[in-house]
Amino acid sequence: MNQHYRKVFNAQFSEEKYNQLIDSITNDFDYRPTFRIGETPFFIPNELKAQLLQGCQEVIDFIQKPDFKALTDKALELNRKVPNEDQHTTFLAIDFGICEENGKIIPKLIEVQGFPSLFNFQNELSKKFFNLYPFLSELTPFLSGYTHESYLALMEEVILNHHPKEQVILLEIEPEKQNTKIDFYYCQRDFGIPIVCVTELIQKGKKLYYTNKKGEEIEVKRIYNRVIFDELDLRTDLQLNFDFSDELDVEWAGHPNWFFRISKFILPYLKGDYFIETTLLSDLKEIPTDLENYVLKPLFSFSGSGVIFHVKKEDIEAVEEKDLYILQKKVNYIPIIQSPDGKVKAEVRILCVWPDNAPAPIPVTNLVRLSRGEMIGVKFNKDKDWVGGTVGMFER
Repeated sequence: MNQHYRKVFNAQFSEEKYNQLIDSITNDFDYRPTFRIGETPFFIPNELKAQLLQGCQEVIDFIQKPDFKALTDKALELNRKVPNEDQHTTFLAIDFGICEENGKIIPKLIEVQGFPSLFNFQNELSKKFFNLYPFLSELTPFLSGYTHESYLALMEEVILNHHPKEQVILLEIEPEKQNTKIDFYYCQRDFGIPIVCVTELIQKGKKLYYTNKKGEEIEVKRIYNRVIFDELDLRTDLQLNFDFSDELDVEWAGHPNWFFRISKFILPYLKGDYFIETTLLSDLKEIPTDLENYVLKPLFSFSGSGVIFHVKKEDIEAVEEKDLYILQKKVNYIPIIQSPDGKVKAEVRILCVWPDNAPAPIPVTNLVRLSRGEMIGVKFNKDKDWVGGTVGMFER
């Protein structure tokens, strides 16, 4: 990869600096993130950047097809449909594993989500790295020409849509218990919007309200939605005072339907160099004999829940709702980032936003996950260093 910046960074790195990075984040809200933050950025050279953007463009081309909604209506039928869907998704997260194929490095699409990610935290994380390693200012975490200032301005426009800050809420299930709540804190700091639990909303007719810190009922005009329905459906202990399925007089920054439309549901339709062989179980003509080369995934789970990495024939046969699972060919993640003691694998998530007045989603920034384990993910990287969430740095 970009050997110059890797050598400079590794020469300057120390455990003390890493602890300073974590302390700097912790001190912002007197809260230490519960997920692991990686020691290093991922230095992405122009050739890999071009491949990532080409892969993103091919995904974007697909979701802009005139018949995309008709094609993905079944995803809503299999889950739930929320009224007042907008014309297109507001957020897009496109995950690529950095892999090796025929002796060459190539990004391979792992997952795509029509759902927001850590948009505010990633912006802040890159600033923290710049402060500790000033030479990194030669690079940028942004795409499409954005800077820290213009990026935040874009995000504020997309999330608030010019509504008063107190009438736009970040909505989540028990936000104080979420693994990603550090992102909520930065979002609230950057844009001034309240963080509201689903149990705190009150429905009156078609309108939704929450109670602010002064005890005043405030009408909600727009919802920055962070609620995952499969998590909500499991929380039978929660008492909601509104129904997502009702016709509500509210705008969505990230309408819930796009979580289902743009998901693993579309992976079997994507063909090309940057895509992995993916088959819906209901379309599987015969079970492959080399199942060690495949992964079994539920279509609509989140954060890797329900994924079977070591697939057996009985696992496939045991699936009753075969139109809700995919069989995906494994890819060969290549250890690519040089740490002080060995190389590390990487997965790059390109984060896009799609303002109402834009003709297409705009790639704006990124999130990177580092791994030494068999796969990307916490359970494969316990008690390891130079793993976890970080940010990619591009050449300017």
